[in-house]
This record gives sequence, structure tokens and C-alpha cells, in this order.
Amino acid sequence: MGKEQAGQVRDSAMVRSMLRDAGYSEKAVNYYLETPHLGIIENADQVSEMTGTCGDTIKVYLKIENDRIADVKYQIMGCPGSISAAMAAGDLVRGRTVDEALALNDGDVFNYLEEIPVKKHHCIQLSVKALLGAIQTYRDGNDGGDQVVKAGIPTGHGRNRNEKGEDTACCGAPKGEGDCENAGSCCGKGITIQREN
Repeated sequence: MGKEQAGQVRDSAMVRSMLRDAGYSEKAVNYYLETPHLGIIENADQVSEMTGTCGDTIKVYLKIENDRIADVKYQIMGCPGSISAAMAAGDLVRGRTVDEALALNDGDVFNYLEEIPVKKHHCIQLSVKALLGAIQTYRDGNDGGDQVVKAGIPTGHGRNRNEKGEDTACCGAPKGEGDCENAGSCCGKGITIQREN
């Protein structure tokens, strides 16, 4: 092994160690280092881009065959949290029908990754919103055109309402579950939402 290769191994080991120390699971670290869905799909059926409130930007490329997600690729300008979450989300929707893929939520990705730092939970939300936005745009018949969307991701006490007007957490989870409010971000577990008068 040459000096350059030894340096790369040492750097990879150092990055792995730093990410683990920061609170990333081994699975999340592997997704960040291996980036299995990073790249471009030529002649993609849909290309969409989303920029989060933190400035991370995710461009999603979709290939759809027989109403199934045949392939997902990303171009990402972001942190390890955004990259690992996007890679995991890609694995969770590949091979699924468009309808099945649209059922993906932040909690699915959080549980699949096992752990990422609390301050990076919003990265999961951005990754899921970017992917679901691309899938929904494809379904709505955007003819594969580029679509740039601002994420509008709530932080802290995120206050969204579902179609029935019931209180939900920032991830759309039922109210009263989890401890995201204490964490100050959305982790897919849900938070209790107080009605404002």
C-alpha cells in the first residue's frame, strides 16, 4: 500500500471515528462514506431540487418503470446528516410503487438509520421532503422538468396541521408521541402540539 492509499485509509478511519463520536450510527456513517445513490440519472423521468432553511441543497433524479421507483440518485451540497438521510431514503423507496414510496416519512428514515445527532434531525426531514416532492411532482405530471422548491422546514416547535385540521407534529406524526419538542427539532417520533387561541 502506497503513502497516498495509506493516507486515504487513515482519513476514512478518522472521519468514521469523528462521525461516531458525534452521534452517528455505524449505518449512517456507512451511508455517508459510501454514498450509494450519489450521482446523476441520464434521461431521468423526474429531476427536482430542494433547498432547506439550513442551506443544504438536494437534487433528486428519479427513474420510474411500471409505476415503480427503479432508481434514485442525488446531487447533494450538505452535511453528513443530509447525505446519510438521503442515501437511506433512496434505499427505502427503490423497488416500491409510487404510492408506496409516497408513504415514506421521517420516522421511517430515522429508524432505518438508527441514530444521528439530535441537531441533525432536520436533515432527515429535508431529505424526505426533497424525495417525496420529486415523486409527487412526477405523479402530478411535471413531464420530468426541473423543479426548484424551498423546503419550508419547521424547526423547534414545528406547527403543521393535516387535512382534517388535527394537530400533528412537524413530521406529520400523531401528537403526543416522542420527545422532539425537548430536542428542539423533528426526529420523526412526533411532538405534542399546543393549540393557540
